[in-house]
Formats: sequence, structure tokens, C-alpha cells
Amino acid sequence: MAGQPVVLGRLSGLYGVRGAFKVFSYTEPREAICDYAEWLVRRDNEWRPHRLIEGRRHGRTVVARLESVDDRDAAAALLGADVGVWREALPTPAPGEYYWADLVGLDVVTTGGTSLGRVERLFDTGANDVMVVAGERERWLPFLADTVVRNVDFVAGVIEVDWDPEW
Repeated sequence: MAGQPVVLGRLSGLYGVRGAFKVFSYTEPREAICDYAEWLVRRDNEWRPHRLIEGRRHGRTVVARLESVDDRDAAAALLGADVGVWREALPTPAPGEYYWADLVGLDVVTTGGTSLGRVERLFDTGANDVMVVAGERERWLPFLADTVVRNVDFVAGVIEVDWDPEW
């Protein structure tokens, strides 16, 4: 399939002796990572497809099994690997909603035209999402539509924010 992989989680631990993993999922809800029948697993900067045999929420994590990973040693060899899917497999976000992966790398500019840098990553605080913007210094900006984030322009590759560049 053409396109780019989007990272949805990480193989973070072993579960049992039959090759199952604990998965640290970036999806909301966590178990939504199991909605995709084909996972891409990245080891040594190479993506390889794996069919998901089973996956479910287990407490605060997700437990999953992949085809051709059928013992603890095979699973251990993949620990720490990223889990992704092809971008085209993701549903189209609703208006005003964005996938974090689509925001990473965009330039961030104030409403006054001052460049703050590029989105390096995002994270969730529980109250709101936060963009980590790397420029002449690192800034953490809340991703709040209409108050901080004024416009996201994917064509221009720019996020316009109402933010004092001195902060």
C-alpha cells in the first residue's frame, strides 16, 4: 500500500509465554489500536507487516498477539518496536480534529507572523493536548482550538497560534 505509516503505539512488554505483547497504545480509546487487522512493526528503521491475531484492553494497557510471533523469545526480539498502520487505513478526522502524526513537522507561527519553530511532538495532559515546538528554544503550547490554535493549514504546512513569542 502506498503512503506513510502512522505510529499508533509501541510493543512495551511481554505477556505470557505464547508470544503476546503488552502494547502502549497512543489511540483513544487505548484498545482502538486493535481495530486494524494489519499492523506495521518498525525495527531498525524498517516497517514490516504483521497480521493481528487478537487484541484487547487489559487494565491500563492493551494485550495483543501477532501472526508468526508464537513464543516469548520471538516476542522479546520485537520489544520496544513501534506499531503503526498505513495512513490510508485511518478514518478521516472530523472537521477541526487532527491526527497528531499530521501535525508533527508543521511550522508554528504567531498571528503576528513570528516563527516559533516546528512541532516536534504532542502529548496529552489530561486537560488538553500540548504541542512541543522546537525553535530557538523549546516551547510547550496548549493545543486549544479557537483560543491558542487559530488555524491549521496543511497545504502551507503552518499552524497559526495566538501566542506571545516571549513566553
